[in-house]
Amino acid sequence: MIASWRFSALADRHRAMGSTLEDWSGMGTAWTYDKDQTEEYLAIRTKAGVMDVSGLKKVHLMGPHAQYVIDKATTRDIEKLKPGRSTYATMLNDDGKFVDDCVIYRMGPHSFMVVHGSGAGHEQLSMYAAGRNVSMIFDDDLHDISLQGPLAVDFLEKHVPGIRDVIYFSHIQTTLFGKPVMISRTGYTGERGYEIFCRRQDAVEIWDTIVAEGGEMGIIPTRFTTLDLLRAESYLLFFPYDNSEMYPFENEGPGDTLWELGLDFTVSKGKTGFRGAEEHYRLEGKERFKIYGVKLEGTEPAGEGVPLLKDGEPVGIVTVGMYSPLNEHNVGIARMPVDCAVEGTPLTVQNPDGEIAAIAHPMPFYDVDKKRRTVKG
Repeated sequence: MIASWRFSALADRHRAMGSTLEDWSGMGTAWTYDKDQTEEYLAIRTKAGVMDVSGLKKVHLMGPHAQYVIDKATTRDIEKLKPGRSTYATMLNDDGKFVDDCVIYRMGPHSFMVVHGSGAGHEQLSMYAAGRNVSMIFDDDLHDISLQGPLAVDFLEKHVPGIRDVIYFSHIQTTLFGKPVMISRTGYTGERGYEIFCRRQDAVEIWDTIVAEGGEMGIIPTRFTTLDLLRAESYLLFFPYDNSEMYPFENEGPGDTLWELGLDFTVSKGKTGFRGAEEHYRLEGKERFKIYGVKLEGTEPAGEGVPLLKDGEPVGIVTVGMYSPLNEHNVGIARMPVDCAVEGTPLTVQNPDGEIAAIAHPMPFYDVDKKRRTVKG
């Protein structure tokens, strides 16, 4: 394992399944298990899987200026966010370029939790919190166990009254197996799912109980990198693996606009005053590339970071690819020129062992109307 400064209480559970705990965002994370990854993908798509995503960073903001901090640091209009609800947001730098994404949870009038990944979210929040009437607490005791898949709600309703009434992007304070938790109707799989925020001291018992009781329903532990299979067909970006921080421009530094990434929907309508706002609006229509989908022939998936060709010339990069035996499609997320990001454009994926014919294709490839993740009841 790469030296980490954050530690999951579930590390021994991952090691027992063969993981060496690779570093992600400063925490040893289960990138591998000693079992078939396709089994995990199929479990989440057809039953449910349980995953340790405690490597996500949790930041509490409390006080009269908490909302000010979030309004300046992120693209969402937080005034409209009710207690008990959450929203997906992005953060920009002064140049209007993406530096992180996050989920903002409103806990009360002056209380929020911001959960983000490996980008500059903490630094961004800290910058606006300085000198303000707000307390900012980084919480590594709080663990995040993600239960994702169509049977997740069936499992939880045995233990949590009213769980079916928890709508998409909302959360409740409750108990699970007698332990205090916050359960959020969020996830990163494109399925109906829940994130269980719990104390470090309770994480092992909650994990073990889900694995033991859920086994009869086909619920199994899943590694962190199974998210790559799920996100590729559900159009879920993962900083920095789809960004210019990983695939730099030839003649300029890193940084992508929301228009290029297809994340401009994260800016609340009419909102101004957040960091990078003026540049964000100025850069509309000036895209240097577009994030767009590719659909490949055959069953061999595109390798991570392989070249994308048009008429035999390199024009882009496939950032992640996957073949689904369930949905019988071979798909990927790519960075490509704007004029290539048109449905049906013929392309070629240059894998190490040969070229594969492909076409440009809009995303997502799976559950296009997002009915699975948002279903009520």
